[in-house]
Amino acid sequence: MKLGVLLAGLLVCTGCATGSPPGGRLFASNYRYSPLTPPAAPRPLPPLPNDGVDSAPASSDSSTGGAASSPEPRRSPAPDAREKVLAAARGMLGRTKIQLSGRTWPADCTGFVEAVHSRAGVSLRGAAAKGDNGVTAFYRYARAKGRVYTRGTPRPGDLVFFRETYDRNRDGRRNDGLTHVALVDKVEPNGTVVVIHRVKRGVVRYRMNLARPDLKKDPRTGAVLNDMLRAPGAGKTPVLTGQLFAAYGSVLPEPRPEAVARR
Repeated sequence: MKLGVLLAGLLVCTGCATGSPPGGRLFASNYRYSPLTPPAAPRPLPPLPNDGVDSAPASSDSSTGGAASSPEPRRSPAPDAREKVLAAARGMLGRTKIQLSGRTWPADCTGFVEAVHSRAGVSLRGAAAKGDNGVTAFYRYARAKGRVYTRGTPRPGDLVFFRETYDRNRDGRRNDGLTHVALVDKVEPNGTVVVIHRVKRGVVRYRMNLARPDLKKDPRTGAVLNDMLRAPGAGKTPVLTGQLFAAYGSVLPEPRPEAVARR
């Protein structure tokens, strides 16, 4: 019983119930992860951009609210930062442990995203408000250092934020706000966005099609459009990636234009 409570507490620290808790291995590593969220803190979904321009996440209630921390001065990412982040993410496919360059991160969605960005010297911390979980803290960073958007086609290497992927505060209601984050890998010709993220079984690719968010497969071709992101509860249907999409975030330099051969 006590072990179950402990594991649940570790899950809510990051705001991402997609992987095995880090346990003792984390605290023995040379990278100490400081949680950003007190357990069971209710969070409304942050207001999302409706015109392609970001709006700030809603402040938390009086029990967890507070002024946003001042972002630390940071150098701009290198021009090849996006390529480095994508290469690191693709290189981790199939793994369960989040380890890069001798450092260990939590085995969850935020640990994965933070780890691959470290390969380009990018830290997603520094814009969190008191009471934020890790996913919401990354959302605030994207708003402060880049942009958050819901329209248009995302770039490979952009962040993808999801809401209500699990019952973080365990009250049986959909009031948990942003709870999962992934990285855009590519966009297929039919508009399906392929993302890389850390879920329970490890680092994998999922698909998401915002034009048809309620369909798991294309009825004509059988191609997967949206993967299941929230497991079904008793008597409930699974919830798909497109149904839980919240926003995209861009914090890296734009991709370099491809050279066109002269004829």
